[in-house]
Amino acid sequence: MIELPYAYGTPPLIAQLRSSPEDFQVEEILGYDADGEGEHALLWVEKRGANTDWVAKELARFAEIPPLNVGYAGLKDRHAVTRQSFSVQLAGKPDPDWSAFPHAEVKVLAATRHKRKLKRGALRGNRFVLVLRHVQGDRAAAEQVLQQIATRGVPNYFGEQRFGREGGNVSQARAMFAGGSRRVDRDKRSFLLSAARSHIFNGVLAARIERGVWDSPLEGEIWSLAGSRSWFGPEAFDDTLAERLGRGDIHPSGPLWGQGEPPTQAEAGALEREIAAMDLDLAQGLAAARMEQERRPLRLLPQALRWRWLDDDASGQGALELAFELPAGAYATVVVRELAQA
Repeated sequence: MIELPYAYGTPPLIAQLRSSPEDFQVEEILGYDADGEGEHALLWVEKRGANTDWVAKELARFAEIPPLNVGYAGLKDRHAVTRQSFSVQLAGKPDPDWSAFPHAEVKVLAATRHKRKLKRGALRGNRFVLVLRHVQGDRAAAEQVLQQIATRGVPNYFGEQRFGREGGNVSQARAMFAGGSRRVDRDKRSFLLSAARSHIFNGVLAARIERGVWDSPLEGEIWSLAGSRSWFGPEAFDDTLAERLGRGDIHPSGPLWGQGEPPTQAEAGALEREIAAMDLDLAQGLAAARMEQERRPLRLLPQALRWRWLDDDASGQGALELAFELPAGAYATVVVRELAQA
């Protein structure tokens, strides 16, 4: 795997994350309310130490419907306490008694009728409350890094969970592209394609951090619009773009590799092609799979970031609580990595 550089130097703290599921809390932000009518039950579910896909299957079993009739917007961490929405298509059936759902680690907190099935990716973002335990290091330096994160954000890396144990998903993607003898099912294939794209993206972002331009433009830049998957450019960097960059309305972007050439030009385009050439088998495999050239912001700006030191940690070393919001597709762990080595 690529050695990913830090934006603000070596993290000033050493700490432990996920000492318990309660130390990693996630709350989904759909960005809209239930319709109040329809053949779907829109459930607000809290789970502890449970896999999202497993919860979906168990909801289907409980409602006596096919698993395909249960939807959710995003996968949530297993080793956490998370609250997220599920849709359950009941098609004329009354709601079951959700309070009788037979798994102690899962609670249905609310149920409202809705007209549509939840689709993957159909959410605005997630709220996080994380507690770092056994904290050691320079608190004053940590405060400075937190202020920089609040002002400048962090590199929008894909997190380690995208790549599997010891980066094994990228190795499996290489084997798939090389035409290994074992057939890869559709879900697995999709996951491996995503890992390959994420690897190239992280490589481009790492190179731009090393050049000091991860949150500022290169010539030939393509801009991502905050809060959307839209992008535009290249165009000359001017005062208007500088103002929009400064207030977080736009971000420099990196490639989600696919067929054809990336839309970047000049210095930005040359850098992306150089990094992709270092993993030519992945780039060619993605093109052969007919993935489209897409873009992802290089910069991640946590919203509503706040923190407090907790001095009553049982370890005697103190703890640090972080709270923030991230857009869909962003990883809380890439915020933490700038602050603490866990």
